[in-house]
Amino acid sequence: MAISRRSFIKISGATFGAAAVAGGIGSRLLASGHGDYVPNPDTDGDQVIPSFCEICFWKCGILAHVKNGHVTKIVGNPDHPLSQGRLCPRGTGGTGLLYDPDRLKKPLIRKDVRGKQVFEEVSWEKALDYIAERLTELKKKHGPESLAIFNHGYGASWFKQLFKAYGTDNFGAPSYAQCRGAREKAFELTFGSPVGSPEKLDIENTRVLTLIGSHLGENMHNTQVQELANAIGKGAELVVVDPRFSTVAGKARYWLPIKPGTDTALLLAWMHVIIGERLYDIDYVEKYAIGLDKLTEHVKDKTPEWAAVETGIAPEVIVETARFIAGAHPSSLIHPGRRSNWHGNDTQRGRAIAVLNALLGTWGRKGGFFLPTSYAVPKVAAAKGISHTFREPPDVPEGQVVPFLGEALAHGLRDASLPGAKVAYPIKAWFVYGTNLVQALPEPQKTIEALKALDFVVAVDVLPAEITGWADVVLPEATYLERYDDLHAPPWKEGYVAIRQPVVPPLFDSKPGAWIASELGKRLGLSDYLHNDVEAYLDERLKKLGTNLAEMKEKGVLRQGKEPVFIEEGVEPTFATPSGKIELFSQQIADSGLNPLPEYTRLDGGPAGHFRLLVGRTPAHTFGRTTNNRFLSRVYDENAVWLNADRATELGFKSGDRVMVVNQDGATAGPITVRATQGIRSDCVYMVHGYGHTANGLQFASGRGADDTQLVTKVAIDPLMGGTGINVNFVRLERFEA
Repeated sequence: MAISRRSFIKISGATFGAAAVAGGIGSRLLASGHGDYVPNPDTDGDQVIPSFCEICFWKCGILAHVKNGHVTKIVGNPDHPLSQGRLCPRGTGGTGLLYDPDRLKKPLIRKDVRGKQVFEEVSWEKALDYIAERLTELKKKHGPESLAIFNHGYGASWFKQLFKAYGTDNFGAPSYAQCRGAREKAFELTFGSPVGSPEKLDIENTRVLTLIGSHLGENMHNTQVQELANAIGKGAELVVVDPRFSTVAGKARYWLPIKPGTDTALLLAWMHVIIGERLYDIDYVEKYAIGLDKLTEHVKDKTPEWAAVETGIAPEVIVETARFIAGAHPSSLIHPGRRSNWHGNDTQRGRAIAVLNALLGTWGRKGGFFLPTSYAVPKVAAAKGISHTFREPPDVPEGQVVPFLGEALAHGLRDASLPGAKVAYPIKAWFVYGTNLVQALPEPQKTIEALKALDFVVAVDVLPAEITGWADVVLPEATYLERYDDLHAPPWKEGYVAIRQPVVPPLFDSKPGAWIASELGKRLGLSDYLHNDVEAYLDERLKKLGTNLAEMKEKGVLRQGKEPVFIEEGVEPTFATPSGKIELFSQQIADSGLNPLPEYTRLDGGPAGHFRLLVGRTPAHTFGRTTNNRFLSRVYDENAVWLNADRATELGFKSGDRVMVVNQDGATAGPITVRATQGIRSDCVYMVHGYGHTANGLQFASGRGADDTQLVTKVAIDPLMGGTGINVNFVRLERFEA
């Protein structure tokens, strides 16, 4: 049955409407800490200022309404190719971050033992002088590469330039090893190109969309949710593979409640059916791919009956869904997912997804993967170019081989900070920008051990977080609504360039990241390597495009116009693989000594009486980054633990009971509320990530729900790219006694 866009947008419990209500009710509950101002989302502004969002990584175009120097509401920019005039709930809640009364207001220097969260407010001059002094000492004593930078967010670009000039190339983003790395490497090895961010998916024109552990409607990638609504409105069908009855599973033709960790078995069985019945795109594969003969032999014994034993999905359902998916090719898209590091065999699972897409002929085709274009924005050189010879990051233990490592591993840099680490050289100091490492990295016991051992820690953030409590210096950054960042021009369906600009001046004594990096650079003698006047820098870049900063501040986005993005439009795809073709069989992987064809690995089932721990997110929040946001928390203010209803009855639990969650190593989290439901398998439980905060300064979020990171005390390392599979932890529930 077809469904309208408006109906689909209601799938997440009327989230969009609830967010709008939150903007009104939440604003009246919010003490802004800035005079007596209370935001009113029903009020249009005297000014409407374009920019782009930073509540998540999607970077949607926004229009900020400003009246009497205050932001009244934030709406989508209809001229921006990503937002297309609409925002997700998080984007509309940006005022909740701007006017959060718990914001970091002044620079802080630690006054007690690290981790005690005892600080003194100081001036910017004192804080920056102190940081420069300590970094100068560090460089003399241990070398510049003894500093590691952990970052999340677009504003990190200023600090990357600064610390490359300082002499270190040790930049770690937790998102690589835990989120996108396995997926990106799998698609590079298959198609010669990563999926990218935002992903180059033509969901709007797909006929069948298969989601494997990907939760559109809960993981609110704005453009993709809009396109999915359009696709469903045109009659598109969904196949959802998930141990949990997610929001989008409720709209699916098929929901396959798969046993966790067996996705690759299902994918191989689908290939067995599709190849055996010659349902694949024969002409496409013959023209663009190599290795079909080897793949055919590889999946010969991967029958639906074999996969049924592994996955818990009946063989006739596997056959039926394989035929259904193949029947819509090439407009039958297997979504590559976003958080792709689950069990340690994740690049192989990503390869299976990529290879199945290749069999369906989706790469470069309408309803599959479009061939992106981008707006070429010329660079502007600083007075001096960086010419250092950087040492390789010590993110992999000595003697360990990771053949397809794409970026520095954040957990590896963390481990290189541990006393006695067996690495090429130790990390002695951290500079942490916009990422709460205590919750963002698995094995939190190692993160705390490293923090205790470090010589020096600096944290730059907007709000207090667990990581700021461990810092020696805390610097309050201006929010994305109060600062410039660099121009944004990603590969997309059409080339565009967007500007982030301040819509109001910084509140309190916060400062933009560009200013912080520049001022620190002056004290380190590195100014010539930096762009110290951000407006002049942006203006110079834009003039190379035939426009200027003043014009861009008015427009917000400059669009290049649509370009051909599909094979159907006459564009011939190219593949940056060694063979120049889609590699179903990867000689690169074979040369590394690993399986060149997608490989299924059976997982450990865990200790008796335990459930496999699964984690995810809610559409109202971006992990732990927004759980202190009063506006968004009117929709979802505390996580719960999903437990199969039959198992709940067996164990004597019911919805609303408060429990502690205890993992296989005795680590605990909670208390947390039970949600007993038939919408989850009986062998696993599920929690939304980002709750259970303990940071002193988070007056709203502190103590709400449970922190799942505390339960991730072990990981499985991906042998191809080094990512951390975290769904290898098992838990049991104990009744909470207050």
